[in-house]
Amino acid sequence: MSKTLSTKDNLQVLYEDNHIIIVNKRAGDIVQGDKTGDTPLSEVVKSYIKDKYNKPGNVYLGVVHRLDRPTTGIVLFSKTSKALPRLNKLFAEKQAKKTYWALVKNEPKQASARLTHWLKKNPKNNKSTAFLTEITGSKKAILEYNTIKKLDNFFLLEIDLETGRHHQIRCQLAAIGCPIKGDLKYGFDRSNKDASISLHARRLEFIHPVKKELLRIVAPVPNDSLWNACEEAL
Repeated sequence: MSKTLSTKDNLQVLYEDNHIIIVNKRAGDIVQGDKTGDTPLSEVVKSYIKDKYNKPGNVYLGVVHRLDRPTTGIVLFSKTSKALPRLNKLFAEKQAKKTYWALVKNEPKQASARLTHWLKKNPKNNKSTAFLTEITGSKKAILEYNTIKKLDNFFLLEIDLETGRHHQIRCQLAAIGCPIKGDLKYGFDRSNKDASISLHARRLEFIHPVKKELLRIVAPVPNDSLWNACEEAL
């Protein structure tokens, strides 16, 4: 990845209180540690908290959900052990509304639709395949999309996830002939210069686990001409 990754000094914090912190993930950031050994976003956020509040010792941080490494947008973390199980329950019971933006080159046959597939993950190549009927080992995947803007060469889709499966948006859009810009794994013809894919976790709405107030967080798009054109056009 040639892109600037998040550090404790350039972290894009969208919301923070005593219980939770929400950040705008950059393409290339990995949310949790993996076999690459790269510093995960969770550790970057811990360093930010430690510095900001001059905290001695270890900083507690709970990972509530993840985004694929080449994607951008909203990631929510818990700052307390009290909030984490409540947030986990919220997500498990689908009480958090997650809305994404995706740029695709091919116009969907329908301007808006509800897609239902059965996805099966292949761990060997870290890729999911979409089927129209259930097969052994597959999981039901549902999303709704709406075409919200036509650009010169691309279409901006807004996607609401009903389920949260492995590579779900990438796989389901590819299955209807609309792979996401830059997503070589799912059939787009060339990569983005920074190795990102043009998928952005745009909005997150949920009831605060402690304050019991509705939070609606919007993540600014990555700073490039195409994404900026999307935001300016709406």
